[in-house]
Amino acid sequence: MGSAQGRVFLGMTAIIASEPMLRLMGMVERVARSNATVLVIGESGSGKELIARAVHQYSMRSHRPWVDLSCAALPEHLLESELFGYDKGAFSGADAHKPGLFELAHQGTIFLDEIGELDPKMQVKLLRVLDGVPYYRLGGTKKVTVDVRVVAATNQDLEAAVEDGRFRSDLYHRLSQISLRVPPLRQRMEDIAPLARHFLAQHDPALQFSEGAVAALEAHSWPGNIRELRNVVTKAAVLAQHEVIHAEDLALRPAASGAPPAPTHRNGDASLTSIDGMERRMILEALEATGGHQQKAAARLGISRRTLSRKLKLYETERAGAAV
Repeated sequence: MGSAQGRVFLGMTAIIASEPMLRLMGMVERVARSNATVLVIGESGSGKELIARAVHQYSMRSHRPWVDLSCAALPEHLLESELFGYDKGAFSGADAHKPGLFELAHQGTIFLDEIGELDPKMQVKLLRVLDGVPYYRLGGTKKVTVDVRVVAATNQDLEAAVEDGRFRSDLYHRLSQISLRVPPLRQRMEDIAPLARHFLAQHDPALQFSEGAVAALEAHSWPGNIRELRNVVTKAAVLAQHEVIHAEDLALRPAASGAPPAPTHRNGDASLTSIDGMERRMILEALEATGGHQQKAAARLGISRRTLSRKLKLYETERAGAAV
């Protein structure tokens, strides 16, 4: 295990120690040099915005504007005016000209978070802009042309959304010229302790974790990913009565119902969860969360459906052998 690397991307700190994240950051640096549209995929709270910021910071556009927007934060009529702007008199209350976010991001990067929430009408308009077609502001008579690199993010399975008719296939392919998948925290155990210590130091540098607390953090499945980890650490820090935080101070939620306890082995005084046991628990939790839908579970885990099916057959074989 290498030491954790701390990097700052547009004011957001990244703490990276795991091999999967180090590989991903290497990919980010290569992708950033191009002007290709990037789709960042990952579970909620896994760090998609940080990856998007890194794409901008490593790019030739790093000294140009960075603009970000959550597509789920605004209703359709407001989202359109935010993205494309409006001219005076376009609607009641439009007392002055307002440039849209695409104009504000000219020669820079626009980050569209939760892209899977886009209304079908907005999907069409976004596709035209991505294809380089000039557009009108709301109520405008003069076309606007922009040079913007688009980075989008989603926690949804957009391929399934395309199959269901909820997302345009042409927009999906245009957005995913390059796809970057952020692994969930449970697949990057080496990041858990460095991240937890970083969040703890932000609250109070004098506090520290016991070995048992670190083991408990690394054994947890973290369905809420980094956001959940930050909340757990913050709560423990606020309520801490001593400088050392122990496992019982963390108030971790138990594993999902039906998931078998992960086997453990001893290494010194710390109880460590075996990789095989954690993998099995994660797969069962993903299946439970998706109602047994293997394609969705595989997407949630960041693996192919074929790999998931192979793992499940292996578990069935092990169960049958144990019953003999």
